[in-house]
Amino acid sequence: MKKRSEKQQDLDNLKTALAKVSTVILTTFQGITVENDTKLRRAVQAAGGKYQVVKNTLAQRAGAGTPAEGLLKNLSGTNSIAYTNTDPVALAKALTKVAKDVPAFQFKAGVVEGRVISIAEIQQLANLPSKEELISKIMFLLNAPAQRIAMALNGISRNAAVVLSEAVKANKFGSGGTETKPAASPAPSPEAAQ
Repeated sequence: MKKRSEKQQDLDNLKTALAKVSTVILTTFQGITVENDTKLRRAVQAAGGKYQVVKNTLAQRAGAGTPAEGLLKNLSGTNSIAYTNTDPVALAKALTKVAKDVPAFQFKAGVVEGRVISIAEIQQLANLPSKEELISKIMFLLNAPAQRIAMALNGISRNAAVVLSEAVKANKFGSGGTETKPAASPAPSPEAAQ
């Protein structure tokens, strides 16, 4: 059994962590195997989050004064929390993938950016593209007009070069003074005319 000072330290650590995070997802873990729990923890960690099994009173006290306060009040049963201060979509995707593989792992509710969300909203959040995907799409959309302008400008010079090359091949510009003119035929001499 933990000493009172250790319990207070756990409470302070969780309260500090919950004060800094933007996303908290409340889950139940009853019936999950150690192997699946290890997979779950690794998936959450890979998504940039943390996963912790919590006692109900500890969670309620730690959640007081934080954005997760409404979520962590009046808890019952076995509960765990996954939280992150980075990408809520990545965390939701990781948890949803584990929930599909492990039926014993279930969502209860969550908090994203201070707003309590339901199980259905967690599923919708997991279906959104990740932050990196959204950034790459935005960068593509921003880059596309500049790329089109560059291609159009390159096309003008390329087309001009092709037209000039074809005109030179067809001798459309004439000699330009470099070609020698044929000698003029000599004027008939007055003696030859007779």
